[in-house]
Amino acid sequence: DIQTFIDNYQETFSGKAELPIASGIPNAIGRIKEEQGCLFKALPAIRNGEIISMSGESIGCGGGKFYTGFTPMPEHVPNFVSLKERYKQTPEMVLEGIKKIDVQRATKQYIHFARIDRLTSFEDVEGLLFLATPDILSGLVTWAFFDNNSPEAISTPFGSGCSATITQAVNENRRGGHRAFLGFFDPSARPYVESNVLSFTIPMSRFKEMCERCVCVARYARMGQDKSEIDERLIFTRKFTTS
Repeated sequence: DIQTFIDNYQETFSGKAELPIASGIPNAIGRIKEEQGCLFKALPAIRNGEIISMSGESIGCGGGKFYTGFTPMPEHVPNFVSLKERYKQTPEMVLEGIKKIDVQRATKQYIHFARIDRLTSFEDVEGLLFLATPDILSGLVTWAFFDNNSPEAISTPFGSGCSATITQAVNENRRGGHRAFLGFFDPSARPYVESNVLSFTIPMSRFKEMCERCVCVARYARMGQDKSEIDERLIFTRKFTTS
């Protein structure tokens, strides 16, 4: 139940946490957003509650088209990432990393993004993208580790912002995997979020487990007027449930 999760999530973080964004929503055509450049230019609209739909034609970035599964990898990507952006030592390393990601081709014309309060069901959603400050992130990380000791419970594979928040979630969900993904380390994607925000993406295959089994131990800080002193720190537990 979406509203139950929203109520529990907001109570856990005392209303300070931004609601996550769902991707892969079926049959939810929103405003077609055409972007010149990075698809994350649409983030402000999505965070403000718009349902945004994108296609291979509307995404302006070649990497974005590829990592959302709409097109094959552009030939220039390995050289661009290594020799121009200088994010990897060699083009061969870029190509090797992309092959390991194993980007799946899109099976539908559009990919849809919406804040979860705009949904009526979690059915067929591929993943949830949480944009989180360090205190919110500490609660999400604790939640992800609560029911396991796996060193891969949270992964930070190298890749673009869209691969970390979309591609990895789609792949993990479709194979019924258990990893969550910490991201937005891509320097090219950083301009589209606040300086104190990272992404935490949970594929639906893992999200369902976390909601059914886990108690989230949430810790957050209420900061002073000058943002440098902690006035109060609260620790409490909250059962998340989808039932």
